[in-house]
Amino acid sequence: MSAAAAQQAITQGALDAIFNDPEHVGQLFPVPVLQCLQIKPLAPQQGPAGQPERYRVVLSDIRNYVQCMLATQANHVIHDGSLVRGALVRVKSILIILELDVATELGVHDRIGEPQAFEAKPQDANPTNAAIGGSNFYGAKQESSAPVKSEPMSSRMGGVTNNASRGNGNHVIYPIEAISPYAHKWTIKARVTQKSEIKTWHKASGEGKLFSVNLLDESGEIKATGFNEQCDQFYDVLQEGQVYYISNPCRVNFAKKQFTNLPNDYELTFERDTTIEKAEDQTSVPQVRFNFVNIEELQRVEKDATVDVIGVLKEVGEVSSITSKNTGKPFDKRELTLVDDTQFSVRLTIWGKTATTFTTQPESIVAFKGVKVSDFGGRSLSLLSSGTMTVDPDIEEAHRLKGWYDSQGRTDNFATHNNMSTMGAATGRVDQTKVISQVKDEGLGTEGQDYFNLKATIVYIKQDNFAYPACSSEQCNKKVVDQGDGTWRCEKCDISHPKPQYRYIMSVNVNDHTGQLWLSCFDDVGRVIMGMSADELMEIKENDEDRFPAIFEAANCTKLNFRCRAKQDTYGENTRVRYQVMSANQLDFRAEALKLSDMIKQFGISS
Repeated sequence: MSAAAAQQAITQGALDAIFNDPEHVGQLFPVPVLQCLQIKPLAPQQGPAGQPERYRVVLSDIRNYVQCMLATQANHVIHDGSLVRGALVRVKSILIILELDVATELGVHDRIGEPQAFEAKPQDANPTNAAIGGSNFYGAKQESSAPVKSEPMSSRMGGVTNNASRGNGNHVIYPIEAISPYAHKWTIKARVTQKSEIKTWHKASGEGKLFSVNLLDESGEIKATGFNEQCDQFYDVLQEGQVYYISNPCRVNFAKKQFTNLPNDYELTFERDTTIEKAEDQTSVPQVRFNFVNIEELQRVEKDATVDVIGVLKEVGEVSSITSKNTGKPFDKRELTLVDDTQFSVRLTIWGKTATTFTTQPESIVAFKGVKVSDFGGRSLSLLSSGTMTVDPDIEEAHRLKGWYDSQGRTDNFATHNNMSTMGAATGRVDQTKVISQVKDEGLGTEGQDYFNLKATIVYIKQDNFAYPACSSEQCNKKVVDQGDGTWRCEKCDISHPKPQYRYIMSVNVNDHTGQLWLSCFDDVGRVIMGMSADELMEIKENDEDRFPAIFEAANCTKLNFRCRAKQDTYGENTRVRYQVMSANQLDFRAEALKLSDMIKQFGISS
């Protein structure tokens, strides 16, 4: 069934009738059809072992959405796989769903419409309405999605941030995991793990400002944002690393995933009457929560995904600056190299103040929370502005890595993700290794483009025009022109820079036992071959003429693994196959020795 037909099948307005016109809802909508937006298993409750699992579902009628409990007798729709996110269901009873049919004939669809959190009208003081209008969404505390506890919250801490004075007493502490649009009168006890700078905006429709914090407790994490007046009200109160009691009123919405990397379907917005108090006990809440991906696994992580990584800091680059193509503003960056016990390394970029103030020494264990995965150069990482960095954390993963590195890792060779193309990384395809004679005899690149791996030795590097002056704007790299007044202009970005950023554009001749080949290399590969940036080499050329040719001589006779692309190129009236190096890395002698050993074993068996 098409999405349009599914939209027609959904009973729009059913939730409003169920909550606000219960006497006539059976006449209006006997069996409403709703869409399932989310299914989440609830945390196990205190009690005898072997209790059936419980599930929380979010249902939508396109106009509104509501959170419900699935009664255990309806768990079969989860177990048989018929109830999935996006499915349409016929609901016999809501709030606690006693029975439903999955409308498999209507199909499964992306979220239809933009449903809003349902706000039920105030109920009369009638015990029969407790399940709808009570302080707990389900009308009974044992139905909450995670254990709640009572804990004293004192107003003596001086952290009360609204005008209401709160006396001493016990307050129900909700786990963050239990927060939803229908969990009322809650208080969470959470640590601020990250706090943003104040951000402002100016548009034709108006202007404003905001800040956000990431909040953590034992059950999970959630983002909270303060706008305008609440930005002034709470920014100085909430300090990174401190633990606070936060009580609603506080708006709960579906999380905007493009602005947060936290694994929570909801986020908070502070309101004028939100209450925040600093906790006396600062030790009972964890410092940070990680979900690590090891470095080798990055080749199977999708581009632009957000992950946590931990590794040994192998190399620390110098601070450099790039200019944003969109805003024209300069940004400082620093590149780090991490390794772990999967025998892989990865380049990770840090930005801004984090880059300029970075003083961590190589061989430290560093954990990063919230890094973006890029396919540039195979796989690389970038620390997001909302991410955090922890040096030598007191966690099991850090102790394990430290023990491995001290015992054997310090002398290990590490593979990189650079031998994977963008396509190869996405498909898992490994390009074939060729010798030079095979590349020529098979006519690679004469029909379309072909990728191959080549193990060869550099025998000559052209020294003339080895680099060009490039624009330093982010992701531009176009050639800039010397204006003669001390500035260099990029026509594409329409910006003048005080100096260019030189980038390699090299031609190298390589040999193996079958022949020779000319390869074209760009900046990343040039750095691997020369062992320095093009800016550094250009400075040596201008200031130390004797040392300059010696650097090229030192790069000769270097044997590397090259990942190449063969493609026909037309210049004037001449057409030829051009071999461009996509990435290059040092030989892993341990891996090479294992390959030779396997070949010897195979030869011995076949003979």
